Amino acid sequence: PMRSHAPGPASPGTPRTPGAEPLSVRPRGAADLAPCARVLAEVHAHSAYPMNWPADPVGWLSPPELRAAWVAVDGGGAVAGHVGLSRATADDGAPRLWGRRSGGDPSATAVVGRLFVAPGDRGRAGGARLLASAVDAARGAGLHPVLDVLASDTSARALYERLGWRELGTVAQQWGPGDPVTLHCYAAG
Repeated sequence: PMRSHAPGPASPGTPRTPGAEPLSVRPRGAADLAPCARVLAEVHAHSAYPMNWPADPVGWLSPPELRAAWVAVDGGGAVAGHVGLSRATADDGAPRLWGRRSGGDPSATAVVGRLFVAPGDRGRAGGARLLASAVDAARGAGLHPVLDVLASDTSARALYERLGWRELGTVAQQWGPGDPVTLHCYAAG
């Protein structure tokens, strides 16, 4: 299963591109799916996220456990990024680790995933704003936001830590043939 293994979304703060306005965030609509899939293809070519390219990118963006999703858009309304919020499944490491550490029920979590920002739009606060939207929605539903990220994705891990996420630990998952991948699991602070 593939979850929230995001490759270094934009960091909060001033945009890198002179004159580039920060991206805004709104709920994802059905008409956003094809543009999201195009941006995902750019991200995959640039950053190898997702690690395993899905046969159906639009379907990958809308897994059965999805609760809600948002898009980051530029001033002209073009999609520049995406995040989803999902119910925890038995395959998710972060909810299990959160339950063990907090003594809480893993089903009281919401999994942040499918987080990405187009390479040319990074540095415009899109990643941080997308993440904030998902966290706010999870908390509004009485759930604790969690996520996991590939151990090799140091830029995404640095963003989460700057934004106050706490590392819960690591898990290994099998994503097809070959060696298992190592994931770092985080909970919102």
